[in-house]
Amino acid sequence: MKVRDVMPQRELASCGPETSLQQVARLMVEHDCGAIPVMERAGSRRAVGIVTDRDIVCRTVAMNRNPLELKAADVMSNPIASVRASDSLNACCEKMEAAQVRRILVVDDSGNCCGIVAQADIALRAPGQEAVEVVKSVSSPNPLGL
Repeated sequence: MKVRDVMPQRELASCGPETSLQQVARLMVEHDCGAIPVMERAGSRRAVGIVTDRDIVCRTVAMNRNPLELKAADVMSNPIASVRASDSLNACCEKMEAAQVRRILVVDDSGNCCGIVAQADIALRAPGQEAVEVVKSVSSPNPLGL
């Protein structure tokens, strides 16, 4: 099974580094997702980071920073973990486990972002044991606290 087999086939919402956090949160609501890739500039498909709902909470609210005054670049996670759409699902799971991430960016052969695979996508579409292992490993406590 390949990454492309579990990756949702829907339009990928994205933002730029200067996008306000309020707009990033609005994109999450509009697209029913918990992560928005940050592209290097408008019209680009080269990801430079990712903002998750957890990033917003842990890097703003928990740190007593006003999210209405911040931009995507202020809270995005980087470097970002990514896999190719043509990679094996096993390689994807291993990379997610090693990086302890619940979502991973998917890039095409040119390195352009073309999607996201989440833990839930693997749980819904992957063979049983593979799904169990990635959920178990990724869900263990993160030593960095994020």
